Amino acid sequence: MAYKKIDQYEDKIMPGLIKHYRETLSLLGEDPEREGLVKTPERVAKAMQFMTQGYEMDAKAILDSAKFREDVSEMILVKDIELYSLCEHHLLPFFGKAHIAYIPNGYITGLSKLARVVDVYSRRLQVQERLTTQILGAIKETLQPLGVAVVIEASHLCMMMRGVQKQNSVTTTSAFWGEFEKNETRSEFTKLISSKLH
Repeated sequence: MAYKKIDQYEDKIMPGLIKHYRETLSLLGEDPEREGLVKTPERVAKAMQFMTQGYEMDAKAILDSAKFREDVSEMILVKDIELYSLCEHHLLPFFGKAHIAYIPNGYITGLSKLARVVDVYSRRLQVQERLTTQILGAIKETLQPLGVAVVIEASHLCMMMRGVQKQNSVTTTSAFWGEFEKNETRSEFTKLISSKLH
């Protein structure tokens, strides 16, 4: 059977997006009718819908879909979760890794669901600071654990290719709640995300 890729887009908004991206190309001094650009407005419209699909997702529903009662009270950590987002100030990408840990209080969730929560909030127009707290908030509200920790390390193209043009800068944000507000637990988490166990 031949491979078939199926893309889904909101048909109602596609014509408007395509029209505006075509106008944008003209305003920038380009010819939207030249061969290399004829399909660009449609491609960008589809790309923007893909990169902002998080608005259509519900992080709490995702966590609830694989929520299991389990008598575990040790730290659960998923680190190095790749993330890609768009800075809401310049619509330029930022990308990096998220590290998430929680201490269960009667319930756990599927490990892949933590990665999906990252996608829910990163696939929106964002600032890294808010992204960090939104991930923590969804886990806290849905699983009601004893503690949650989220650290994000990301590179921002708005700093790398424009403005100050600092290619090697990395921004780190963190949010801690519950048991992770205690120095001992936070230190264990920090040590684990810094270590190379594999």
